[in-house]
Amino acid sequence: MSTSDQQHQTQRSVSWLIVYITTPLLLLLLAGAWLITSDPLALFDSDVPPVENLTIERVFLDDGGINIKVRAGGDEAMTIAQIQVDSAYWTFTQTPVGPLTRVSSAWLNIPYPWIQGEAHMIRLVTNTGATFDHQIEIAIAAPKNQTGSLGIQALVGGFVGILPVAIGLMFYPLMRSMQREGMRFFLALTIGMLAFLLIDTTEAALEFGRAAAPAFQGIALVLLIAAMTCLGLIAIGRRQGTPSGLALATYVALGIGLHNFGEGLAIGTALAAGSAGLGAFLVIGFTVHNLTEGIAIAAPLVLKKPPLLIFAGLALLAGTPAIPGIWLGSYALEPQWAALALAIATGAILQVLFEVGAYTLRGDKDGQITLDRYAIGGLFFGIVFMYLTAMVIKI
Repeated sequence: MSTSDQQHQTQRSVSWLIVYITTPLLLLLLAGAWLITSDPLALFDSDVPPVENLTIERVFLDDGGINIKVRAGGDEAMTIAQIQVDSAYWTFTQTPVGPLTRVSSAWLNIPYPWIQGEAHMIRLVTNTGATFDHQIEIAIAAPKNQTGSLGIQALVGGFVGILPVAIGLMFYPLMRSMQREGMRFFLALTIGMLAFLLIDTTEAALEFGRAAAPAFQGIALVLLIAAMTCLGLIAIGRRQGTPSGLALATYVALGIGLHNFGEGLAIGTALAAGSAGLGAFLVIGFTVHNLTEGIAIAAPLVLKKPPLLIFAGLALLAGTPAIPGIWLGSYALEPQWAALALAIATGAILQVLFEVGAYTLRGDKDGQITLDRYAIGGLFFGIVFMYLTAMVIKI
């Protein structure tokens, strides 16, 4: 076949490809245009009021009163007509003004003289009479941004994330001196820890997903993003074969780092609520909870001896995300974005769990899967330790 014939055949293939793509799209557009213009569903219209849904995403109190961020989720634009606070109607300002279309948001400021430590009930009333309630359990003023507060929060994040991981990495010389049985114990310990972190992170992600506006489909968002993250990381990590050694340790550090981001969100949220005591309680609890994370990162490196700088980088990768987590949590990150971030963390931990499990099972030279008392003991110890330390930080 000559070159001109090949070019002609290629052009014909491209032309048919365009036809195959445009034809169904054109039919879809025509069907949609017909549905809009003819409106065959008008027969079933019985003047039922529009479906209205309103999600209260953020609430904070200051000297100006009560501030609320709301997001609409109905099938038509909705207008907030009145606001009640403790059964009394109050004036309010809305930014931006006007009706709220689907998924749009607005800030509401209510100049209400709230009382420190008291509970307040807020009711939002739309122009159709629909009501949406929110209970402020304990009225506490939002902390004001002060010079140096970000630095202090960064220090707390380093204490929670980087310090315990670095301490855990100090067990590396001890791990290198152990026999094969000891290594099976530590690898199984890593799997147990990761399994607990997977459940813990998934639970937190789903909680934020349920708190998000229905339009964001929080549960589906979490599950899909987690699955996509896991599969994407597996595809990236296996471009040059199954990861082991430093590559596997890096993935473990990445998964733990994303989990620590979620822990930072919890601490920052406590600080944003004005509960410094709870924030300090969580700092201590998370620090103890994270002590074994360095051991999990070091386990894949036992057969090698990387330079000290590598350990420093892994500690930073695993611990540093706690810092932006505290920053974002202290500014009351909206639930859909928190759900998205924790869904990514869930997928990353799932990928690490898969790779560490595969690495552990192929650890023996003869290819045999060994489930002896060392492996089972390490698995149980990892789960039990994480469970017991998590009891300290669950409120």
